[in-house]
Amino acid sequence: MASWGAPGPGPGPGPGPGPGPGLGPGATNFATKVELTISCENLMDMDVFSKSDPLCALYLNTGSHWYEFGRTEMILNCLNPKFSKTFVLDYYFEMVQRLKFCVHDIDNDSHSLEDDDFLGELECTLGQIVSSRQMTRSLLLKDQRPAGHGTITIYAEEITDTRVAKFEVSARRLDKKFLWWSDPFLELYRKTETGFRLAHRTEVVKNNLNPIWKPFRVPLRSLCGGDVEGQIKATLFKVECYDHHVNGSHDLIGSFEATLAEMQPGTFFSPTEFHCVHPRKKKKKNYKNSGVICIKQCQILKEFTFLDYIMGGCQLNFTIAIDFTGSNGDPSSPQSLHYINPEGYNEYLTAIWAVGNVIQDYDSNKKFPVFGFGAQVPPLWQVSHEFPINFNPSNPFCDGIEGVVRAYQECLPQLKLWGPTNFSPIIRHASCFAQQALRQNMASQYYVLLIITDGVITDIDQTCSAIVAASRLPMSIIIVGVGGADFGAMEFLDSDDKLLRSPQGDVASRDIVQFVPFREFQGSSVALAQSVLAELPDQVASFFNSYNLKPPNVFSGSRPL
Repeated sequence: MASWGAPGPGPGPGPGPGPGPGLGPGATNFATKVELTISCENLMDMDVFSKSDPLCALYLNTGSHWYEFGRTEMILNCLNPKFSKTFVLDYYFEMVQRLKFCVHDIDNDSHSLEDDDFLGELECTLGQIVSSRQMTRSLLLKDQRPAGHGTITIYAEEITDTRVAKFEVSARRLDKKFLWWSDPFLELYRKTETGFRLAHRTEVVKNNLNPIWKPFRVPLRSLCGGDVEGQIKATLFKVECYDHHVNGSHDLIGSFEATLAEMQPGTFFSPTEFHCVHPRKKKKKNYKNSGVICIKQCQILKEFTFLDYIMGGCQLNFTIAIDFTGSNGDPSSPQSLHYINPEGYNEYLTAIWAVGNVIQDYDSNKKFPVFGFGAQVPPLWQVSHEFPINFNPSNPFCDGIEGVVRAYQECLPQLKLWGPTNFSPIIRHASCFAQQALRQNMASQYYVLLIITDGVITDIDQTCSAIVAASRLPMSIIIVGVGGADFGAMEFLDSDDKLLRSPQGDVASRDIVQFVPFREFQGSSVALAQSVLAELPDQVASFFNSYNLKPPNVFSGSRPL
């Protein structure tokens, strides 16, 4: 199990300072608003006849320099200020967002802070703050000496309405649209001033006139355009049922209109039912409906976000798997992907550093289990697809990213690169721990497996089966392809368009694989980290919400006193 704190300097090139919120490329997929509230204690007293008049300025790092984002108000004569002005930032999980909080004693009316007494600063990442929710650190002077006994406390709060309407819907006796069956799906529309607007579409249930659709959730923002308090009960919705056609010319089976209040059933065992009516058939004599839509559940719930889980105590556990197959080339040759150049890194190390440098802020003990696969391992020199690179099966953990790099460098000369390229053993290994976490019925642990590889998967069928099984666990898989090989099979595993299916016909419950080829991010490990981690927050939140698991410590959202 991995755990992380502040990313520090390491032997390889880290991804470096990330772009400021909303500034960098790739900062698109997952963003949420975070409000930071600042307070300080025991500030140095720089005034002779009174106490310091503190102000806190926030600086963001763009990768090459710091720039000022904003300032709190000044508080007169106070060594223990609680600032009322807050900072609202866009938070991106996949970015290392470096922040610096500088506290000054304001002595004049000038906007420049250079002439004001410096009371100390704190440099950290936004990830560290949100994972702690309330973080207290000592203030430091420019030369890194303590600024007296001064401390700064930063409190993070996500600002968003995350309520959803959860639906469980089925139907019975739907009309046949093709011979003996239909392939029905639903579309839910909300009434607006300009007409009905699509809010949700269900999956297609094949060959079934009595379908049961998977439970689904629709954000209240989508259902009522943001005015959730004023409109949610009265907003009119239209539900249309279609027979799916591959060419997109879906046949309407029927529809009905109702408000959300009307759709809410009395009990789960007494669903609300609506006639599914086709408008052109209403003129027919003795026509009643084209089926019945049954609303088993229509309930407004709070949808917990990734930040809710992280702030509530959920830990991300990071496991690394490294490809040591012969196709990488002799590590002593500069042409090898495992060759460590004079600067002390290669593509494997860069990928480890880029991803680990972000993840490490979200685990508590900074210990990473690291495994290799595809090599002959001493002392018996048998091929192994699941060996700890520190050669200690009872304790495969490395201390922080620096420890991972060190263990990787030390194990290379002791291996014989071999083959084939099998993924399934290490996926099943990580799945065992995720399975144990799921049995606890708590949203306290989530597992992330990083596989770095150079070649085509040999055990593709077994790998598909392992991934499908893992999709039902609190687990995600990140695959980084190094070198110039054909990674078509990796793209297949990253099922963004449709869910992965095992050779036995089992379908993954969700997409848990993210693959990126390293060659697309040469020279930008920041962009690499952003790309491979962009889907992870949603994977974490959607998994725990699907199991109705609350964060270990559900937080009310009120500010600290």
